[in-house]
Amino acid sequence: MKIKSSQGSGDWIAVQQPVDDIPDPATADIRRVLSSAVRAQNLVILTGLGTSLCVLKDGKRVAPTMWDLLSRIKEIFKTADIVDGAAEGARWKSFVTLANVAEDTEDLEHLMSRATTAAEFLPEGDAKKVRVLLEIAEGIIRDEVDFMEDAISVPVHEAFLRRVARRSARRARTKIFTTNYDTCFETAARRSAFVVVDGFAFGSEAHFDSSQFDYDVVRRAAGEEKSDFIENLFHLYKIHGSIDWEVNHASGQIAKRPGTTKPLLIYPKSTKYELSFSQPYIEMMGSFQASLRTPNTTLLVIGFGFNDKHISEPILGAIKANLSLNVVVINPDIEKASDGGAKSNGYLSAFGELIDNGDARLALIAGKFEEIVPVVPDVIAETELERHTERVRNMGRTHG
Repeated sequence: MKIKSSQGSGDWIAVQQPVDDIPDPATADIRRVLSSAVRAQNLVILTGLGTSLCVLKDGKRVAPTMWDLLSRIKEIFKTADIVDGAAEGARWKSFVTLANVAEDTEDLEHLMSRATTAAEFLPEGDAKKVRVLLEIAEGIIRDEVDFMEDAISVPVHEAFLRRVARRSARRARTKIFTTNYDTCFETAARRSAFVVVDGFAFGSEAHFDSSQFDYDVVRRAAGEEKSDFIENLFHLYKIHGSIDWEVNHASGQIAKRPGTTKPLLIYPKSTKYELSFSQPYIEMMGSFQASLRTPNTTLLVIGFGFNDKHISEPILGAIKANLSLNVVVINPDIEKASDGGAKSNGYLSAFGELIDNGDARLALIAGKFEEIVPVVPDVIAETELERHTERVRNMGRTHG
C-alpha cells in the first residue's frame, strides 16, 4: 500500500516493514488518516466495485468487473443459434454495427450508451433489433451481478462494518452509499447482527419510503423508561439500484423482491445521470449531496473510480465549498489515476493537486479493500480501552 497526504509533503510513500521497532511512516500515516475518519462526527462512506472483488467462492472471485461483463456479453452474442438459428458471431457484429462501435471495443459503458442512443434514431426495424439486443445484454448483466448465496462468505465486509458502523450515541449514524447492485453489505449485516436502514419499511411487505432514513432503533428493557440507541446500525443507500429491488408499474411502489427477474437497476450507460433524477435514486443522491455539505464530515471513498460524473461532481463541489469536509480515497490504481498524465482521472488529479498545495483535508491511499480493512481501527474497542486507561489513571491519583 501507499499513501499521499500533506503529512508526507505530498509525495507517495510506500508501506515498509518496520526496522528496529521504528514505526513505518506510511503505515503510521494510514492509521492516522483512518483513525480520524472513523472518529468523525459524521462518517459518510462511498463504495464501488472494488469492495466486491474480494468476495470468493471456492477460491475464485465471484463479482464481475466491467471487462468480465463485456466478455460475457460477447461470449453469449457470438454463440451460434441463440436466436432463430443466427450464425455464429452474427449477433455481436449486428450489435456493434448498429451501435456504431468497433467490434473489438473494450468499453462496456460506451457500447451500451451508443446502442441506447441508436435505438432512438435508427429506422424502426433496426431500432427494434437494437432494443432486443440491449435487453439481452442487460439480462446478462443482471445474471452476473446476482452472485450472493448462502455458501459465500463475506468476512471482509463483516469486519468493515464492525469497524465503521458501531458508533457512539454522540455521533451520527454511519451512512454507506454504494454503486454496487449486489447484496454484500446486506448479507454481512445480517450475519453480523447489524440493523440496516435502507429506505424500506420494516415488515413482510417492504416498500421504499425515504422517510425511513429519519428513523432510528433503540433498546428498551421491560419495565424501564430509559431507552438506549443500539450500537449496530447503519444507513445504506444503493444509488444505482439493487439486484433485489422491483418496481410495481401499476402502483409505482418499489419493493424488495429477492430473486426477481426484473430488478430495478441503473445500467452502465450514459443515461445514468438522467436516471439518477428519478425515484428512488433522486432521494439518495439528495441525501448524498446534503451529507457532503454537513459540517465536521469525513467522506471515505473505497473502490470507486470516479468515472461517474453525477457522483464525482458533487464530491468535488463539496471539497471546494465545505472547509470542514475531510476526504480519504482508497483504490489500488489511484497512484496512476491521479498523476496528471494523459490517462489519469480528472477528479483524482484535482485531489492530488490539492494535496500538493498543502490541503490537509485530503488523503489518497493506494490499496485494496481487503488490505485496508485490517488497518481501520475498531473504535468501540479502543474507546473501552481509553475508558479503562482513564480509570487506572484516576486510581493512581486517588492513592497518590
